[in-house]
Amino acid sequence: MTAAQARLTSAQSELQRSEGLRPGAIAPQQLQNLRSTVEAAQAQLLAAQKAVSAADAQVVLAKSKLRTDQAAIASAQAGVDRAQLDLSYTRIVAPESGRITQKNVEPGDYVQIGQNLTALVPRNVWVIANFKETDLDLMRPGQPASISIDAYGGRTVPGKVQSIQRGAGAAFSLLPPENATGNYVKVVQRVPVKIVFTDDPEQRMLLGPGMSVVPKVRVRD
Repeated sequence: MTAAQARLTSAQSELQRSEGLRPGAIAPQQLQNLRSTVEAAQAQLLAAQKAVSAADAQVVLAKSKLRTDQAAIASAQAGVDRAQLDLSYTRIVAPESGRITQKNVEPGDYVQIGQNLTALVPRNVWVIANFKETDLDLMRPGQPASISIDAYGGRTVPGKVQSIQRGAGAAFSLLPPENATGNYVKVVQRVPVKIVFTDDPEQRMLLGPGMSVVPKVRVRD
């Protein structure tokens, strides 16, 4: 459009200069040609202006289509994200590595919220030893222990005391004894002591909840 405007301006200037000459200085045919040139330049400028307007309309249309396409892409991405989230719900991840010892679900079963699916025994197992409260006088966390495992012919593996519960096991049972009523009979209480293995018996033995062991803690060097 700039070139068409320049041609029109040049043609108009040439016509104006020629029309300002004294009569007879320029042939009438040449003057008519200059007028025709101006008219042609005006027509070209008008055509260029219409082309620019059409191009602007195409740009507006293209921008509108771009916004529509972007909205469609965002909607499709939201659908993909939702599908990925739904897919993630089909995969249940255990909080730690271990062995499944009890499975209550089969492929194709519908799972309800809060339903127990499996029992998991972690690789890092430990021993809860219920020592008499009278045995705890010299027992401290960190002391070495030996654990004799019945399932393996009394094989002994090393361990250590990790923690001692603050309170007897009976005090935390479902129905703790109430000693304030009836005849009081003093009973030596049992206190849970957590003993961990100092090596990895999982490499040699299959250990799990409910198995019997005989722990011994060395309280004096």
